[in-house]
Amino acid sequence: MSALPNCLLIVTAEVDAEIEAEWSRWYDDVHLPDALACPGVLAGRRYVSVGQIAESDRGQSRRTGTKLYTTVYELDSPAAVETKEFTAMRGWGRFAPHVRSQTRVVAAL
Repeated sequence: MSALPNCLLIVTAEVDAEIEAEWSRWYDDVHLPDALACPGVLAGRRYVSVGQIAESDRGQSRRTGTKLYTTVYELDSPAAVETKEFTAMRGWGRFAPHVRSQTRVVAAL
């Protein structure tokens, strides 16, 4: 990824522990390559949290030991997530019932 991208897609997911290994294999071997093959998706990399996660809601904060996966994609524009190719590959497939929480944010300059 370039040092200062103009547009990012940031996706986070928390998955059930019993399917985590299988989900990670699918994500790394199928989902991420499919996303990177879509028009307008320039680069992407997946990360996993280490240590505790700090969350806050309306001034109330808490820390958890939850494992959170975060994928950061560099896009040529926000329109990249609207292409027919991206729309077709988007989603968690058979793992959807095991994704406990997720976020999806497109951010642009």
